[in-house]
Amino acid sequence: MSSPNQPANTPAPAANFIKNIVEADLAAGKHAQRRWAGRPGTATDHAAAPLDPARIRTRFPPEPNGYLHFGHAKSILLNFGLAEQYGGRCHLRFDDTNPEKEEQEYVDAIIDSVKWLGCSWEQAGETNLYQASNYFDWMARFAEYLISSGHAYVDSQSAEAMRANRGTLTEPGKDSPFRSRSVDENMDLFKRMQAGEFPDGTHILRARIDMASPNINLRDPAIYRIRHATHHNTGDKWCIYPMYTFAHPIEDALECITHSICTLEFEDQRPFYDWLLERLAEGGLLQRPLPQQIEFSRLNLTYIVLSKRKLIQLVQEKHVDGWDDPRMPTLVGARRRGYSPQGFRLFMERVGVTKNDSLIDYVLFEDAQREVMNESDERRVAVLDPLKLVIDNYPEGQFEDCTVTNHPLHPELGSRTMPFGRELWIEGEDFQEVPEKGFRRLFPGNKARLKYGYIVECTGCDKDENGKVIAVHCTYLPDTKSGTPGADSVKVKGNLHWVSAAHAYPAEVRLYDRLFAVPAPGARREGDAPDLERDFLDDLNPASKTLITAMLEPSLKDALPEQRFQFERHGYFAADRIDSKPGAPVFNRTVTLKDSWGKGN
Repeated sequence: MSSPNQPANTPAPAANFIKNIVEADLAAGKHAQRRWAGRPGTATDHAAAPLDPARIRTRFPPEPNGYLHFGHAKSILLNFGLAEQYGGRCHLRFDDTNPEKEEQEYVDAIIDSVKWLGCSWEQAGETNLYQASNYFDWMARFAEYLISSGHAYVDSQSAEAMRANRGTLTEPGKDSPFRSRSVDENMDLFKRMQAGEFPDGTHILRARIDMASPNINLRDPAIYRIRHATHHNTGDKWCIYPMYTFAHPIEDALECITHSICTLEFEDQRPFYDWLLERLAEGGLLQRPLPQQIEFSRLNLTYIVLSKRKLIQLVQEKHVDGWDDPRMPTLVGARRRGYSPQGFRLFMERVGVTKNDSLIDYVLFEDAQREVMNESDERRVAVLDPLKLVIDNYPEGQFEDCTVTNHPLHPELGSRTMPFGRELWIEGEDFQEVPEKGFRRLFPGNKARLKYGYIVECTGCDKDENGKVIAVHCTYLPDTKSGTPGADSVKVKGNLHWVSAAHAYPAEVRLYDRLFAVPAPGARREGDAPDLERDFLDDLNPASKTLITAMLEPSLKDALPEQRFQFERHGYFAADRIDSKPGAPVFNRTVTLKDSWGKGN
């Protein structure tokens, strides 16, 4: 997970225990004799193939039932990063074994998000993009093997009876009354399940392991159920579908995955993962060495929610403007907001990979984004709260160019010109009629520099009938233009940015902030009544989105969708990828120049 834009003085990457496992496996030659037929397959398919050119194989296996979020980014960058670092391949596999929740819309969105993060499943002539539903024939065949070898049986109990007989953490489960069915009877029932003879819920195929196991996941887990539903990929070919815990290890093995990396909630499932693959390998169906499941802690960040249920609620109840709302912690939202893929990489390097669950401050994510953007983004000038500045002694109708550097850290990016004239827009906060202590910008009698332009002296202001300041007046010192010999002839402390009123581009600018106002949305707080149940929606930040019309320097009118800039003094902004039109970009604030949430917000 290297970051090409990582500044040289940033902290070193955090620990990654999975790298230690991979390096130990490579040193021991654990996978050196593994063969690869160029596509997924059984032990027979791979047996006659050459040795696998990939030193390791990892995978990112999303279920296409929703949009990817920040937590998925950690898994994506981890899996693709390991493959890249150790001369391996990373597969993108859609775990599409549930026909009732999956849609092509999500498949397309996932592909776009993985590409956006800079990851590719096309490596060294291989295209490793797969769908688990294409393995259904193999899975059904493997289920039949388990039946024939006495390791699986068809259970006809109701779902309620199965739950009641499963036992608890302190009490063993009870054998199903159908557990002793003969191999022939089980095979007959399973084939009839496949043929569509039974309605949903009538029968289920279970692994025969140990109903007294202290690990509840080994108490004869379900591996196939009846679902008369149309699948987005296989159509109506199947009316039985594998359970995730059965399908996932098989998918890994068929694809010759060496290191199957998942989050900690799957740790209790690892014994079944290993049990299933061992049974199938014993039958000569899968190639050894078998995949190894490794668990790591999921990403937990302050000020956001990653629960799919809560994200759906935010969208369906219209607390946000869809899945790609720039305030959402989805990757489509992050992209639209203007976050940088390199910033994600830098952040993930810093948080590392461990087995310890921890809550990470969102400011660390924003800091990583700022560092990357500070290095890469060209500067532009924007006035977000426009106030008219009139230079009374500058000739009316006259304009001149001021030279502006595109990036102070990268002179090779060159410069541009900004038009300067008699009337300018400045920030409203840059004028105070009665200055507070320490105020150094414009107030009557004070001098300040117009950045890239001249030094001006404030002479007064105009007000409307309500006493609101609507224009500031000043005079300029003609020999003090920036970049000329007289620029330093007058010393001032205030420095203002501006845009020409005659040339400015009025644009819609969306000031985005954190969607939630507290670090742990919905969590109990100190002082809450014992019986109080908090709703995470109560913690929404009412100031998370503010719409303004800003005055921008004219060059910004040509900004392309997703093009990002640092608006001097204000932060990093990106042209909205959806709403921007040719010659009329709309800008989203990605992140401010500095963190303000550590100051009592």
